[in-house]
Amino acid sequence: MEIILKQDVQNLGSKDDLLVVKNGYARNYLIPKGWAILASPSAKKVLSENIKQRAHKEAKLRAEAEKLAERINGMKLVIGAKTSSTGKIFGSVNTIQISEALQSKGFDIDRRSIVIKEEQVKEIGTYNARVKLHKDISADIAFEVVSE
Repeated sequence: MEIILKQDVQNLGSKDDLLVVKNGYARNYLIPKGWAILASPSAKKVLSENIKQRAHKEAKLRAEAEKLAERINGMKLVIGAKTSSTGKIFGSVNTIQISEALQSKGFDIDRRSIVIKEEQVKEIGTYNARVKLHKDISADIAFEVVSE
């Protein structure tokens, strides 16, 4: 039986995959749970249209992410932190502070898409971070931690 998955199903496929499965598996498990629909000719047309629209949206998002990556790549941020006389930071610099520094420069980037390359930033110095803008598009940012 030919089906179209409505969501990701582990060990079977991902959303909008067109698959051939055994009749009982489709009728008794996948379709009643709402995980799949029968692949009728009209459902196949709807699927192809959805895939085309998603591809168009994906291309647009990718182009925007590439432009943003060009603007961000190689940028240097300065982040102030309270330090001791030896240069140790009270606490550590994290992705929230990097996100706020980027927002002050006009870039609205979520903190969850920022990864600091070093394990922890606990001293004054220059460090690197990677900003993930899209599935496979990322930008590198250097940031300097200075004493306030």
